[in-house]
Order: sequence, then C-alpha cells, then structure tokens
Amino acid sequence: MNEILDKMNRYSKVICADGFEMSVQANEAAYCTPRMNNADRYKEVEVGFPNDIEPMLLEYVENEGKPTNTVYPYVPVQVVTNVIARHGGMVEGNVPPGVIPLRASAR
Repeated sequence: MNEILDKMNRYSKVICADGFEMSVQANEAAYCTPRMNNADRYKEVEVGFPNDIEPMLLEYVENEGKPTNTVYPYVPVQVVTNVIARHGGMVEGNVPPGVIPLRASAR
C-alpha cells in the first residue's frame, strides 16, 4: 500500500480568496478520469471535504447528508475551474492538470 501512495501525486488543498477550501485529487486511487497517476490531462477529478456547501458541486456529492464531510467523484475539470473562479481564485494549493489553476489577483 505504501508503494502505491509513494507513486501518487497528492495535490495540496485549494484555498480560495474568499476562504473557500477543497481538496482536488487525481491519481490511480481517486475518482477521476483517466484513473491513473501523472496523466497529462484529466477530464474529471475527485473533489473532497469542502469547508462549505458549494451548489455547483452538489450534483456530484457522494453523501448528500454530509456535503462538507465527503467526496465528490468524477467532477468535470471545467466545473472545478468554475468553482475556483466563483470564489475569487486560488491563494494557496495546486490542482491536477486539466483544472485551470486560476490565481487570485493582487489588489
């Protein structure tokens, strides 16, 4: 099991300008397309454990009763990019290839 974890890319938590946070993962153990490590580009990724309810993600929620304590499998990368934009861009974290890493603009 440790060998698998060592091969996987794990992306640091996305923190947006307005304080919204979520995990965005893509690797052979995540709910993503393609389901492999180090793909050149992913079409769908796994979102997990947002710190607030995000309406754009709800159709993908695995556990409807606990939307901030669950994963969101196979979320299209464009939806994730739109969520990041809605929350003012990223101030911390990174995302798998295919998700546009929109950075918050300095003011």
